[in-house]
Amino acid sequence: MNSLRDLNSAAVLQFGPYVYHPRQRLILDGDRPLRMGGRALDILQVLVQRAGCVVSKDELIAEVWPTSVVEEINLRVHIAALRRALGDGQNGQRYIVNIPQRGYSFVAVVQQVPASEQTSIAAVQKPQHNLPARLTPVTGRDSIVGGLVRQLPVRRLMTLVGPGGIGKTTVALRVAELLLQHYQDGVWLVDFASIDGPAQVVDHLTRALQLERGTGLEALAQRHALLVLDNCEHVLDRCRTLVEALIESAPRLSILVTSRAPLMACGETLLRLPALAVPPSTSVHTVTESMGYSAVQLFVSRARNRQHGFALREQDLQSVREICRRLDGLPLAIELAASQIDALGLVGLQAQLDNCFELLTLGRRTAVPRHQTLKATLDWSYEQLSELEQTVLQRLAVFKLAFTPDVAIGVVSCAVLPPSRLLDAMESLARQSLLSLEQGSGLTRYRLLNTTRTYALEKLEHSGASRVFERRHARYISQVRWRSNRQMALQPVE
Repeated sequence: MNSLRDLNSAAVLQFGPYVYHPRQRLILDGDRPLRMGGRALDILQVLVQRAGCVVSKDELIAEVWPTSVVEEINLRVHIAALRRALGDGQNGQRYIVNIPQRGYSFVAVVQQVPASEQTSIAAVQKPQHNLPARLTPVTGRDSIVGGLVRQLPVRRLMTLVGPGGIGKTTVALRVAELLLQHYQDGVWLVDFASIDGPAQVVDHLTRALQLERGTGLEALAQRHALLVLDNCEHVLDRCRTLVEALIESAPRLSILVTSRAPLMACGETLLRLPALAVPPSTSVHTVTESMGYSAVQLFVSRARNRQHGFALREQDLQSVREICRRLDGLPLAIELAASQIDALGLVGLQAQLDNCFELLTLGRRTAVPRHQTLKATLDWSYEQLSELEQTVLQRLAVFKLAFTPDVAIGVVSCAVLPPSRLLDAMESLARQSLLSLEQGSGLTRYRLLNTTRTYALEKLEHSGASRVFERRHARYISQVRWRSNRQMALQPVE
Protein backbone atom coordinates (compact mmCIF):
# COMPACT_ATOMS: atom_id res chain seq x y z
CA MET A 1 0.00 0.00 0.00
CA ASN A 2 1.79 3.17 -1.18
CA SER A 3 -0.62 5.83 0.11
CA LEU A 4 -3.12 5.91 2.90
CA ARG A 5 -4.29 9.50 2.38
CA ASP A 6 -7.74 8.39 1.21
CA LEU A 7 -8.47 6.15 4.18
CA ASN A 8 -11.35 7.03 6.45
CA SER A 9 -10.14 8.71 9.66
CA ALA A 10 -11.68 5.84 11.64
CA ALA A 11 -9.46 3.28 9.89
CA VAL A 12 -7.26 1.02 12.01
CA LEU A 13 -3.85 0.29 10.51
CA GLN A 14 -1.39 -2.53 11.14
CA PHE A 15 2.36 -2.73 10.54
CA GLY A 16 4.70 -5.28 12.05
CA PRO A 17 3.31 -6.25 15.49
CA TYR A 18 1.65 -2.86 15.94
CA VAL A 19 -1.93 -1.70 15.46
CA TYR A 20 -2.39 2.06 14.99
CA HIS A 21 -5.67 3.86 15.75
CA PRO A 22 -5.20 7.33 14.13
CA ARG A 23 -8.44 8.77 15.53
CA GLN A 24 -7.49 7.86 19.11
CA ARG A 25 -3.80 8.61 18.53
CA LEU A 26 -3.14 5.18 20.03
CA ILE A 27 -0.59 2.49 19.03
CA LEU A 28 -0.97 -0.99 20.48
CA ASP A 29 1.75 -3.61 20.73
CA GLY A 30 -0.52 -6.58 21.30
CA ASP A 31 -2.67 -5.39 24.20
CA ARG A 32 -0.12 -2.87 25.45
CA PRO A 33 -0.32 0.82 24.46
CA LEU A 34 2.96 2.14 23.07
CA ARG A 35 4.18 5.28 24.79
CA MET A 36 5.49 8.15 22.67
CA GLY A 37 5.28 11.92 22.55
CA GLY A 38 2.80 13.98 20.57
CA ARG A 39 5.34 15.20 17.98
CA ALA A 40 6.55 11.65 17.35
CA LEU A 41 2.93 10.61 16.73
CA ASP A 42 2.47 13.54 14.34
CA ILE A 43 5.56 12.45 12.39
CA LEU A 44 4.38 8.82 12.33
CA GLN A 45 1.00 9.86 10.95
CA VAL A 46 2.59 11.78 8.08
CA LEU A 47 4.98 8.94 7.23
CA VAL A 48 2.33 6.20 7.46
CA GLN A 49 -0.05 8.18 5.24
CA ARG A 50 2.70 8.15 2.60
CA ALA A 51 4.10 4.70 3.30
CA GLY A 52 6.57 3.63 0.62
CA CYS A 53 7.18 7.22 -0.50
CA VAL A 54 10.02 9.56 0.42
CA VAL A 55 8.94 12.54 2.51
CA SER A 56 11.47 15.35 2.53
CA LYS A 57 12.68 16.87 5.77
CA ASP A 58 11.19 20.23 4.79
CA GLU A 59 7.79 18.61 4.15
CA LEU A 60 7.84 16.85 7.51
CA ILE A 61 8.76 20.03 9.36
CA ALA A 62 6.03 21.97 7.53
CA GLU A 63 3.41 19.33 8.42
CA VAL A 64 4.38 18.83 12.06
CA TRP A 65 5.45 22.40 12.94
CA PRO A 66 3.41 24.50 10.48
CA THR A 67 3.63 27.75 12.45
CA SER A 68 7.09 27.54 13.97
CA VAL A 69 10.66 27.95 12.80
CA VAL A 70 12.25 24.59 13.66
CA GLU A 71 15.81 23.41 13.14
CA GLU A 72 16.44 20.07 11.45
CA ILE A 73 17.95 18.78 14.71
CA ASN A 74 14.46 18.89 16.28
CA LEU A 75 13.15 16.59 13.56
CA ARG A 76 16.07 14.18 14.00
CA VAL A 77 15.48 14.00 17.77
CA HIS A 78 11.81 13.07 17.32
CA ILE A 79 12.58 10.59 14.52
CA ALA A 80 15.10 8.91 16.84
CA ALA A 81 12.50 8.74 19.64
CA LEU A 82 9.95 7.26 17.23
CA ARG A 83 12.43 4.61 16.09
CA ARG A 84 13.24 3.68 19.68
CA ALA A 85 9.55 3.35 20.55
CA LEU A 86 8.94 1.06 17.55
CA GLY A 87 12.09 -0.97 18.12
CA ASP A 88 13.28 -0.04 14.63
CA GLY A 89 16.28 -2.19 13.66
CA GLN A 90 15.62 -4.91 16.24
CA ASN A 91 15.15 -8.48 15.02
CA GLY A 92 15.72 -7.29 11.48
CA GLN A 93 12.53 -5.18 11.41
CA ARG A 94 12.78 -1.75 9.74
CA TYR A 95 10.14 0.98 9.77
CA ILE A 96 11.72 4.37 9.03
CA VAL A 97 14.63 4.68 6.63
CA ASN A 98 16.70 7.80 6.02
CA ILE A 99 17.19 8.42 2.30
CA PRO A 100 20.35 10.59 2.03
CA GLN A 101 19.78 14.07 0.59
CA ARG A 102 16.06 13.30 0.16
CA GLY A 103 14.27 12.62 3.45
CA TYR A 104 12.57 9.74 5.25
CA SER A 105 10.43 6.83 4.13
CA PHE A 106 8.17 4.45 6.06
CA VAL A 107 9.19 1.11 4.55
CA ALA A 108 7.15 -1.44 6.52
CA VAL A 109 4.03 -2.88 4.92
CA VAL A 110 0.94 -1.06 6.21
CA GLN A 111 -2.45 -2.74 6.06
CA GLN A 112 -5.94 -1.68 7.01
CA VAL A 113 -7.26 -4.06 9.67
CA PRO A 114 -10.58 -5.69 8.68
CA ALA A 115 -13.62 -4.80 10.78
CA SER A 116 -13.70 -8.20 12.53
CA GLU A 117 -10.11 -7.77 13.70
CA GLN A 118 -10.83 -4.22 14.89
CA THR A 119 -13.46 -5.63 17.22
CA SER A 120 -11.08 -8.15 18.72
CA ILE A 121 -8.45 -5.47 19.28
CA ALA A 122 -10.94 -3.24 21.10
CA ALA A 123 -11.92 -6.17 23.30
CA VAL A 124 -8.31 -6.89 24.28
CA GLN A 125 -7.36 -3.30 25.10
CA LYS A 126 -9.45 -1.58 27.71
CA PRO A 127 -9.71 2.06 26.61
CA GLN A 128 -7.42 4.36 28.57
CA HIS A 129 -8.95 7.59 27.30
CA ASN A 130 -11.81 9.02 25.27
CA LEU A 131 -10.00 12.04 23.87
CA PRO A 132 -10.92 13.15 20.34
CA ALA A 133 -8.27 13.10 17.63
CA ARG A 134 -6.43 16.40 17.35
CA LEU A 135 -6.68 17.48 13.72
CA THR A 136 -4.54 20.63 13.92
CA PRO A 137 -1.50 21.67 15.98
CA VAL A 138 -1.89 23.83 19.08
CA THR A 139 -0.45 27.30 18.50
CA GLY A 140 1.05 29.70 21.01
CA ARG A 141 0.27 27.74 24.17
CA ASP A 142 3.49 25.81 24.85
CA SER A 143 4.39 27.57 28.12
CA ILE A 144 0.84 27.36 29.50
CA VAL A 145 0.49 23.71 28.51
CA GLY A 146 3.89 22.90 30.01
CA GLY A 147 2.99 24.59 33.29
CA LEU A 148 -0.29 22.71 33.54
CA VAL A 149 1.39 19.39 32.77
CA ARG A 150 3.87 19.99 35.61
CA GLN A 151 1.40 21.34 38.16
CA LEU A 152 -1.77 19.32 37.63
CA PRO A 153 -0.59 16.00 39.16
CA VAL A 154 0.46 17.94 42.28
CA ARG A 155 -2.29 20.53 42.65
CA ARG A 156 -5.01 18.04 41.56
CA LEU A 157 -7.75 20.63 40.86
CA MET A 158 -7.11 23.36 38.29
CA THR A 159 -9.57 25.49 36.35
CA LEU A 160 -8.89 27.18 33.02
CA VAL A 161 -10.98 30.35 32.80
CA GLY A 162 -11.53 32.73 29.90
CA PRO A 163 -14.07 34.12 27.45
CA GLY A 164 -15.67 31.99 24.76
CA GLY A 165 -13.33 31.37 21.83
CA ILE A 166 -10.11 31.82 23.85
CA GLY A 167 -9.14 28.14 23.40
CA LYS A 168 -9.74 26.65 26.85
CA THR A 169 -10.83 23.27 25.47
CA THR A 170 -7.90 23.17 23.03
CA VAL A 171 -5.39 23.74 25.85
CA ALA A 172 -7.10 21.25 28.17
CA LEU A 173 -7.10 18.51 25.54
CA ARG A 174 -3.43 19.09 24.73
CA VAL A 175 -2.57 18.82 28.44
CA ALA A 176 -4.62 15.63 28.63
CA GLU A 177 -2.75 14.15 25.64
CA LEU A 178 0.61 14.84 27.25
CA LEU A 179 -0.46 13.34 30.58
CA LEU A 180 -1.78 10.09 29.11
CA GLN A 181 1.36 8.26 30.15
CA HIS A 182 1.23 9.61 33.71
CA TYR A 183 -2.17 8.31 34.82
CA GLN A 184 -2.44 4.56 35.25
CA ASP A 185 -6.22 4.52 34.82
CA GLY A 186 -6.31 6.93 31.94
CA VAL A 187 -7.50 10.38 30.99
CA TRP A 188 -11.20 11.07 30.49
CA LEU A 189 -13.05 13.96 28.89
CA VAL A 190 -16.48 14.90 30.24
CA ASP A 191 -18.01 17.63 28.07
CA PHE A 192 -20.97 19.33 29.75
CA ALA A 193 -21.76 21.49 26.69
CA SER A 194 -24.44 19.07 25.57
CA ILE A 195 -26.47 19.00 28.82
CA ASP A 196 -29.15 21.48 29.78
CA GLY A 197 -28.97 21.69 33.55
CA PRO A 198 -27.44 20.58 36.85
CA ALA A 199 -29.75 17.56 37.27
CA GLN A 200 -27.91 15.82 34.40
CA VAL A 201 -24.35 16.39 35.62
CA VAL A 202 -23.73 13.14 37.53
CA ASP A 203 -25.44 10.90 34.96
CA HIS A 204 -23.44 12.53 32.18
CA LEU A 205 -20.20 12.00 34.09
CA THR A 206 -21.08 8.35 34.76
CA ARG A 207 -21.73 7.67 31.08
CA ALA A 208 -18.58 9.45 29.91
CA LEU A 209 -16.42 7.43 32.34
CA GLN A 210 -18.17 4.17 31.40
CA LEU A 211 -18.95 3.44 35.05
CA GLU A 212 -21.16 0.45 35.71
CA ARG A 213 -24.75 1.12 36.71
CA GLY A 214 -25.27 1.19 40.45
CA THR A 215 -21.61 1.71 41.36
CA GLY A 216 -21.94 5.49 41.57
CA LEU A 217 -18.92 7.73 42.02
CA GLU A 218 -17.48 5.32 44.61
CA ALA A 219 -15.98 3.46 41.64
CA LEU A 220 -13.50 6.34 41.25
CA ALA A 221 -12.18 6.14 44.82
CA GLN A 222 -9.03 4.18 43.96
CA ARG A 223 -8.51 5.30 40.37
CA HIS A 224 -5.33 7.05 39.32
CA ALA A 225 -6.85 9.14 36.54
CA LEU A 226 -7.28 12.63 35.12
CA LEU A 227 -10.77 14.00 34.49
CA VAL A 228 -11.20 16.91 32.09
CA LEU A 229 -14.52 18.59 32.90
CA ASP A 230 -15.20 20.83 29.91
CA ASN A 231 -17.69 23.72 29.53
CA CYS A 232 -18.90 23.92 33.14
CA GLU A 233 -20.11 27.53 33.18
CA HIS A 234 -23.85 26.77 33.01
CA VAL A 235 -23.73 24.14 35.79
CA LEU A 236 -21.22 25.80 38.11
CA ASP A 237 -22.86 25.08 41.46
CA ARG A 238 -23.41 21.39 40.75
CA CYS A 239 -19.91 21.00 39.33
CA ARG A 240 -18.44 22.65 42.41
CA THR A 241 -20.08 20.20 44.82
CA LEU A 242 -19.22 17.26 42.54
CA VAL A 243 -15.57 18.25 42.21
CA GLU A 244 -15.13 18.86 45.93
CA ALA A 245 -16.62 15.43 46.67
CA LEU A 246 -14.36 13.72 44.12
CA ILE A 247 -11.18 15.42 45.32
CA GLU A 248 -11.92 14.37 48.89
CA SER A 249 -13.04 10.79 48.20
CA ALA A 250 -10.58 9.89 45.42
CA PRO A 251 -7.05 10.90 46.53
CA ARG A 252 -5.37 9.74 43.29
CA LEU A 253 -7.74 11.66 41.01
CA SER A 254 -6.77 14.91 39.27
CA ILE A 255 -9.34 17.24 37.72
CA LEU A 256 -8.87 19.89 35.02
CA VAL A 257 -11.91 22.15 34.55
CA THR A 258 -12.69 24.60 31.74
CA SER A 259 -15.25 27.31 32.36
CA ARG A 260 -15.97 30.94 31.62
CA ALA A 261 -16.21 31.52 35.38
CA PRO A 262 -14.34 29.97 38.34
CA LEU A 263 -15.94 27.09 40.22
CA MET A 264 -14.95 28.75 43.54
CA ALA A 265 -14.28 25.24 44.84
CA CYS A 266 -12.13 24.41 47.84
CA GLY A 267 -8.53 23.82 46.72
CA GLU A 268 -9.12 25.14 43.20
CA THR A 269 -6.12 26.65 41.38
CA LEU A 270 -7.29 29.22 38.84
CA LEU A 271 -5.53 29.99 35.56
CA ARG A 272 -6.95 32.72 33.33
CA LEU A 273 -6.09 31.91 29.73
CA PRO A 274 -4.79 34.99 27.90
CA ALA A 275 -5.41 35.87 24.28
CA LEU A 276 -2.77 35.03 21.69
CA ALA A 277 0.01 37.57 21.28
CA VAL A 278 -0.62 40.27 18.66
CA PRO A 279 2.23 42.33 17.15
CA PRO A 280 2.45 45.98 18.27
CA SER A 281 1.61 48.68 15.76
CA THR A 282 5.28 49.69 15.58
CA SER A 283 8.64 47.93 15.54
CA VAL A 284 7.51 44.89 13.52
CA HIS A 285 8.99 45.30 10.07
CA THR A 286 9.72 41.80 8.79
CA VAL A 287 7.82 38.58 8.22
CA THR A 288 10.15 36.77 10.63
CA GLU A 289 9.42 39.28 13.41
CA SER A 290 5.68 39.08 12.80
CA MET A 291 5.71 35.28 12.83
CA GLY A 292 7.11 35.47 16.35
CA TYR A 293 3.59 36.40 17.56
CA SER A 294 1.20 33.54 18.19
CA ALA A 295 -1.89 35.29 16.77
CA VAL A 296 -0.11 35.71 13.43
CA GLN A 297 1.18 32.12 13.55
CA LEU A 298 -2.38 30.84 13.94
CA PHE A 299 -3.78 33.06 11.20
CA VAL A 300 -1.09 32.01 8.73
CA SER A 301 -1.45 28.32 9.62
CA ARG A 302 -5.23 28.33 9.09
CA ALA A 303 -4.96 30.48 5.95
CA ARG A 304 -2.55 27.92 4.47
CA ASN A 305 -5.04 25.16 5.22
CA ARG A 306 -7.67 27.11 3.30
CA GLN A 307 -5.62 28.56 0.44
CA HIS A 308 -2.85 26.41 -0.99
CA GLY A 309 0.35 28.41 -1.36
CA PHE A 310 -0.65 31.24 1.00
CA ALA A 311 2.45 33.05 2.24
CA LEU A 312 2.77 36.07 4.50
CA ARG A 313 4.51 38.95 2.72
CA GLU A 314 5.93 42.17 4.13
CA GLN A 315 3.21 44.21 2.42
CA ASP A 316 0.62 42.10 4.29
CA LEU A 317 1.99 42.66 7.80
CA GLN A 318 -0.18 45.65 8.75
CA SER A 319 -3.35 44.00 7.45
CA VAL A 320 -2.72 40.77 9.35
CA ARG A 321 -1.79 42.69 12.52
CA GLU A 322 -4.99 44.73 12.31
CA ILE A 323 -7.11 41.61 11.75
CA CYS A 324 -5.58 39.88 14.78
CA ARG A 325 -5.87 43.03 16.93
CA ARG A 326 -9.50 43.71 16.03
CA LEU A 327 -10.31 40.08 16.82
CA ASP A 328 -8.65 40.44 20.25
CA GLY A 329 -6.20 37.60 19.62
CA LEU A 330 -9.11 35.16 20.11
CA PRO A 331 -8.19 31.83 18.47
CA LEU A 332 -11.78 31.02 17.42
CA ALA A 333 -12.26 34.42 15.77
CA ILE A 334 -8.87 34.23 14.01
CA GLU A 335 -9.58 30.71 12.73
CA LEU A 336 -12.98 31.74 11.38
CA ALA A 337 -11.52 34.83 9.69
CA ALA A 338 -8.65 32.87 8.13
CA SER A 339 -11.12 30.31 6.76
CA GLN A 340 -12.46 33.03 4.43
CA ILE A 341 -9.11 34.11 3.03
CA ASP A 342 -9.77 32.42 -0.31
CA ALA A 343 -13.11 34.22 -0.75
CA LEU A 344 -12.21 37.72 0.50
CA GLY A 345 -8.43 38.03 0.53
CA LEU A 346 -6.59 40.00 3.21
CA VAL A 347 -7.91 43.40 2.15
CA GLY A 348 -11.47 42.10 2.03
CA LEU A 349 -11.14 40.51 5.46
CA GLN A 350 -9.84 43.72 6.97
CA ALA A 351 -12.64 45.75 5.36
CA GLN A 352 -15.29 43.42 6.80
CA LEU A 353 -14.10 43.63 10.42
CA ASP A 354 -16.74 46.19 11.35
CA ASN A 355 -19.31 43.51 10.51
CA CYS A 356 -17.36 40.85 12.38
CA PHE A 357 -20.39 38.79 13.40
CA GLU A 358 -21.62 38.55 9.83
CA LEU A 359 -18.06 37.78 8.75
CA LEU A 360 -17.36 35.09 11.35
CA THR A 361 -20.31 32.81 10.64
CA LEU A 362 -18.61 29.87 8.95
CA GLY A 363 -18.03 27.74 12.01
CA ARG A 364 -16.99 24.20 12.83
CA ARG A 365 -19.91 21.97 11.91
CA THR A 366 -18.72 19.21 14.23
CA ALA A 367 -18.99 21.44 17.31
CA VAL A 368 -22.14 21.90 19.37
CA PRO A 369 -24.13 24.88 18.00
CA ARG A 370 -22.95 27.40 20.59
CA HIS A 371 -19.30 26.72 19.73
CA GLN A 372 -19.64 26.87 15.95
CA THR A 373 -19.45 30.63 15.43
CA LEU A 374 -18.28 33.66 17.36
CA LYS A 375 -21.81 35.05 17.63
CA ALA A 376 -23.17 31.73 18.89
CA THR A 377 -20.41 31.64 21.51
CA LEU A 378 -21.33 35.12 22.75
CA ASP A 379 -25.06 34.33 22.58
CA TRP A 380 -24.44 31.44 24.96
CA SER A 381 -22.53 33.62 27.43
CA TYR A 382 -25.12 36.42 27.23
CA GLU A 383 -28.05 34.09 27.84
CA GLN A 384 -26.45 32.87 31.09
CA LEU A 385 -26.53 36.42 32.51
CA SER A 386 -29.23 37.86 34.74
CA GLU A 387 -31.39 40.63 33.30
CA LEU A 388 -29.44 43.19 35.35
CA GLU A 389 -26.08 41.87 34.09
CA GLN A 390 -27.33 41.99 30.49
CA THR A 391 -28.39 45.62 30.96
CA VAL A 392 -25.04 46.61 32.47
CA LEU A 393 -23.07 44.84 29.71
CA GLN A 394 -25.06 46.70 27.05
CA ARG A 395 -24.48 50.08 28.68
CA LEU A 396 -20.77 49.53 29.25
CA ALA A 397 -20.38 49.03 25.49
CA VAL A 398 -20.28 52.83 25.06
CA PHE A 399 -16.67 52.71 26.37
CA LYS A 400 -14.18 52.15 23.55
CA LEU A 401 -11.22 52.07 25.93
CA ALA A 402 -10.54 50.87 29.47
CA PHE A 403 -12.52 52.66 32.19
CA THR A 404 -12.45 52.92 35.98
CA PRO A 405 -15.37 52.02 38.25
CA ASP A 406 -15.90 55.74 39.00
CA VAL A 407 -16.25 56.55 35.30
CA ALA A 408 -18.70 53.66 34.86
CA ILE A 409 -20.78 55.01 37.75
CA GLY A 410 -20.75 58.50 36.20
CA VAL A 411 -22.01 57.26 32.84
CA VAL A 412 -24.15 54.19 33.56
CA SER A 413 -25.54 54.58 37.07
CA CYS A 414 -29.10 55.88 37.53
CA ALA A 415 -31.98 55.74 40.01
CA VAL A 416 -32.86 52.11 39.18
CA LEU A 417 -29.19 51.13 38.90
CA PRO A 418 -27.42 52.67 41.91
CA PRO A 419 -23.61 52.49 42.18
CA SER A 420 -23.58 49.49 44.53
CA ARG A 421 -25.67 47.32 42.18
CA LEU A 422 -23.65 48.49 39.18
CA LEU A 423 -20.32 47.57 40.81
CA ASP A 424 -21.66 44.16 41.87
CA ALA A 425 -22.79 43.49 38.30
CA MET A 426 -19.40 44.55 36.91
CA GLU A 427 -17.59 42.20 39.28
CA SER A 428 -19.88 39.38 38.18
CA LEU A 429 -19.27 40.13 34.48
CA ALA A 430 -15.51 40.06 35.14
CA ARG A 431 -15.81 36.66 36.86
CA GLN A 432 -17.69 35.38 33.82
CA SER A 433 -14.93 36.62 31.46
CA LEU A 434 -17.12 39.21 29.74
CA LEU A 435 -15.14 42.10 31.23
CA SER A 436 -11.36 42.18 31.42
CA LEU A 437 -9.88 43.45 34.67
CA GLU A 438 -6.69 45.51 34.47
CA GLN A 439 -4.65 46.55 37.52
CA GLY A 440 -1.94 49.18 37.41
CA SER A 441 -0.76 52.46 38.97
CA GLY A 442 -3.00 51.81 41.95
CA LEU A 443 -6.12 51.88 39.76
CA THR A 444 -8.59 49.18 38.78
CA ARG A 445 -9.78 49.40 35.19
CA TYR A 446 -12.23 47.34 33.21
CA ARG A 447 -12.25 46.76 29.46
CA LEU A 448 -14.49 45.05 26.95
CA LEU A 449 -12.90 42.95 24.22
CA ASN A 450 -13.60 44.45 20.78
CA THR A 451 -15.69 41.44 19.81
CA THR A 452 -17.70 41.52 23.04
CA ARG A 453 -18.19 45.28 22.73
CA THR A 454 -19.49 44.95 19.16
CA TYR A 455 -21.94 42.31 20.32
CA ALA A 456 -23.11 44.37 23.32
CA LEU A 457 -23.51 47.50 21.17
CA GLU A 458 -25.89 45.55 18.92
CA LYS A 459 -27.94 44.60 21.97
CA LEU A 460 -27.93 48.21 23.21
CA GLU A 461 -29.09 49.42 19.80
CA HIS A 462 -31.93 46.90 19.76
CA SER A 463 -32.98 48.03 23.26
CA GLY A 464 -33.52 51.57 21.96
CA ALA A 465 -31.23 53.08 24.60
CA SER A 466 -28.01 53.52 22.62
CA ARG A 467 -28.46 57.26 21.90
CA VAL A 468 -29.21 57.97 25.57
CA PHE A 469 -26.00 56.38 26.85
CA GLU A 470 -23.85 57.68 24.02
CA ARG A 471 -24.98 61.21 24.98
CA ARG A 472 -24.37 60.50 28.69
CA HIS A 473 -20.88 59.22 27.86
CA ALA A 474 -20.07 62.27 25.71
CA ARG A 475 -21.42 64.66 28.40
CA TYR A 476 -19.42 62.94 31.16
CA ILE A 477 -16.17 63.07 29.16
CA SER A 478 -16.80 66.74 28.35
CA GLN A 479 -17.31 67.55 32.06
CA VAL A 480 -14.11 65.69 33.03
CA ARG A 481 -12.13 67.65 30.45
CA TRP A 482 -13.65 70.93 31.61
CA ARG A 483 -12.72 70.21 35.23
CA SER A 484 -9.22 69.16 34.21
CA ASN A 485 -8.69 72.33 32.14
CA ARG A 486 -10.06 74.48 34.97
CA GLN A 487 -7.72 72.88 37.48
CA MET A 488 -4.75 73.58 35.20
CA ALA A 489 -5.88 77.18 34.74
CA LEU A 490 -6.10 77.70 38.51
CA GLN A 491 -2.60 76.43 39.19
CA PRO A 492 -0.20 79.27 40.14
CA VAL A 493 2.35 80.28 37.53
CA GLU A 494 5.91 79.97 38.80
